[in-house]
Amino acid sequence: MARTLQPLGDRVVIKAIEQESQTKSGLYVPDSAKERPQEGNVIAVGPGRVTDEGKRIEMDIKAGDIVVYSKFAGIEFKDDGEELLILTERDILAKIS
Repeated sequence: MARTLQPLGDRVVIKAIEQESQTKSGLYVPDSAKERPQEGNVIAVGPGRVTDEGKRIEMDIKAGDIVVYSKFAGIEFKDDGEELLILTERDILAKIS
């Protein structure tokens, strides 16, 4: 049975893009030396934030976008063995086109 993940409010589900294990010069980087990724592919987007007046502010990003996010933002979790990250829209710094 396949599950569908639908974030609430201004939250976004992201799958991190892992760093290359080899540098441009050909050296291999061990897992212990790798930094936490800051780029990811947007899997799902919530409907947007609701203001105090009750108006919904739509999200600036959509599923399929590649984004850069804050290094220690969000909450990590596993879904069917896949590592995902849930964070708020304000933790996203840029969209890569």
